[in-house]
Amino acid sequence: MASAVEVGGGEDDEEEDYMSMAIAEPTKPRLKETYTQRRIRKEREAEAKGRTKSKRELEADATAAREAALATALPQDSKGFKMMAKLGFKHGNALGAFANPNARAEPLGVNVKEDRGGIGLDSEKKRKFREEAEGKVKRVKAEEGEYRERVAKEREDRRLEGLVGGAMRVAERMDTEDENGQQTKCEGAEGATAEHKSEAQDIGTGIPSRKATKPTKQINVLWRGLVRQREEKERERRMRYDLHQSLSKNAKFDDPEEDKQDRQAWGMEEEELDEDDPELDEFKALDLVEQLEKIVMYLRQRYRYCFWCKYEYPDSSMEGCPGLTEDDHD
Repeated sequence: MASAVEVGGGEDDEEEDYMSMAIAEPTKPRLKETYTQRRIRKEREAEAKGRTKSKRELEADATAAREAALATALPQDSKGFKMMAKLGFKHGNALGAFANPNARAEPLGVNVKEDRGGIGLDSEKKRKFREEAEGKVKRVKAEEGEYRERVAKEREDRRLEGLVGGAMRVAERMDTEDENGQQTKCEGAEGATAEHKSEAQDIGTGIPSRKATKPTKQINVLWRGLVRQREEKERERRMRYDLHQSLSKNAKFDDPEEDKQDRQAWGMEEEELDEDDPELDEFKALDLVEQLEKIVMYLRQRYRYCFWCKYEYPDSSMEGCPGLTEDDHD
């Protein structure tokens, strides 16, 4: 009976193995290497062993070997470790005195020097690079500061030029009014008639009328530059006018009755301006602040006029004026 049960149990096991989903991979028969394949394999192996490695490959192999050696702890069965153990060294402890808390438990890192420079060359290069970078930063800051100062100075110069020009115009106006007040108001009938005829003749001929003015060098140097600038603009305007008129007149025609001014108006003779004026050049060489101070003082002393108050005082004491400078009037 026992044998029958065992046989029945064996049949059940066989049925379970039959119903399992495990599929056995068919075994491939091992192919025998042919003579040609074996010859090719040996040639490749010999070629790989006999090939000379390049410099880059040798450096890579040396670096890998060095890193692997540094990453590996000193073997305890080595002669060096045994000598250190006899002197009291234990694995995991630091070298030297045990009471030193700052003692190193790991060896120093290796920094391989691959160039031919000295030991301190890298630090010297770093120092020079740092100084150069700091110098560039300082230079940029200095340039920014100089730019701001230059812009501020140009703005202040433009403001002072406007003030000097305004003071010149005030001085010229007041001086002209003073001269006109001192002249005789009543003119002779013959003089008025002659002037009226002269102006009418200028209008009839189409030639621009010219106002009789005194020579430029006789004008006060404080506003002589303003008059000179006005004359230069008038000269340019007349040149354009003369050019326009000369296109409508025959240049070969010569009228003996034409005077110098007529010839200049027709573009046949160039008007000359007195360019040499050392006194005016000396005044222009002064700083704008000094020019303004001279004009302001002239107005105060001659006409009791304060340029900053814009008021002409009745007496020389100028009571009520805060002071001489612009800051005093803020």
